[in-house]
Amino acid sequence: MMEKTDIAPHAIYAESTPNPSTMKFVSNRYLIVDGEQYEFSLEDDQSNSPLAAKLLNLPFVSKVFIASNFVAVTKTDIIEWEDVIHQMRDMLSEFLNKDGKVIIQSKKEEISEENEVSGKSESDFSDMEKKVANILNEYVRPAVESDGGAIELHSVESGKVKVVLKGACSGCPSSTMTLKNGIENMLQEMLPGEVKEVEAING
Repeated sequence: MMEKTDIAPHAIYAESTPNPSTMKFVSNRYLIVDGEQYEFSLEDDQSNSPLAAKLLNLPFVSKVFIASNFVAVTKTDIIEWEDVIHQMRDMLSEFLNKDGKVIIQSKKEEISEENEVSGKSESDFSDMEKKVANILNEYVRPAVESDGGAIELHSVESGKVKVVLKGACSGCPSSTMTLKNGIENMLQEMLPGEVKEVEAING
């Protein structure tokens, strides 16, 4: 544990994403280090994230995605963002500035339990899968994160690249277009003859 020093309080601002149901709440400080990402929905065990549990306790929140310095919150259709955005910002600021826990146990500390959607861990990837994962991490991930989402490689089989979309990208119609037009074309150019198509297994 690092010693506590006087650091600036969390200041939260809201940013819209390409998915109208998802709003990105950005902090001036990191919430999570080491590039880890966490996604929680109502059905998930939220015990590892007091922050996600607090947000999912709100009647209009259906999903919470936490990465680096932002929380992407997906709402149901029962309210409009403009009706709750200030309340959400205040709640997040208050929670974070009272030293509320974002994540209790990092993924690196967890015993590796494979999630059926996550597929293989990167250490089990084939050479082809490592190539694709590196391209996604370097060229696609930063742009997707700026939209409040994340993309992870699931597998590559017979030229078909399967990815998992998280955060604002999950269930967003424009993500499907981005996958087909942008990511598929890029992978086909960078790995000629090796990639036929890209598919989101939860899109």
